Amino acid sequence: MSIISCIKMEDRSSSRAVAPVDVLQSVLAALNQRNISRAVDHFADDFAFKDYGLNLEFTDKGRLTQFFQKSFELFPDALVELVSTLQCGDYAIAECKLTATEPESLGSISYRLPIVLRGATVAQIENGRAVRWSDYYDQLTSRRVRLGAFFEEWIEY
Repeated sequence: MSIISCIKMEDRSSSRAVAPVDVLQSVLAALNQRNISRAVDHFADDFAFKDYGLNLEFTDKGRLTQFFQKSFELFPDALVELVSTLQCGDYAIAECKLTATEPESLGSISYRLPIVLRGATVAQIENGRAVRWSDYYDQLTSRRVRLGAFFEEWIEY
């Protein structure tokens, strides 16, 4: 399906109660405000959240909540900026830029390493709730290895 087809589909479906792009934007806005419960409420009871950068997948809201909580514990100033969005049927696609700092210590000296990470999110929305959510970014530049290590035993197959 071409981008032009997606735009035309979006125009024809503008009478929907909740547009997929609106749901994606609401989840990211809630996370930027550190309102994790509101963000997780936008997910359906039966969902899949896949972080391809860390090779993690969650299908349980409790685990997803803990993932977001640990993310903010490790990167307390993390902020996601939407660069562009596109809607195609029940899918919302966003180009995102995450900025944060990673606290580091070298002996008695503490400093913060800047992180600027570009990536994409693809979300499938049904009945106003996310049923599939996929984040794509370069794991090596993300500096999120510690976050992924915390959840390695939780990978669901």
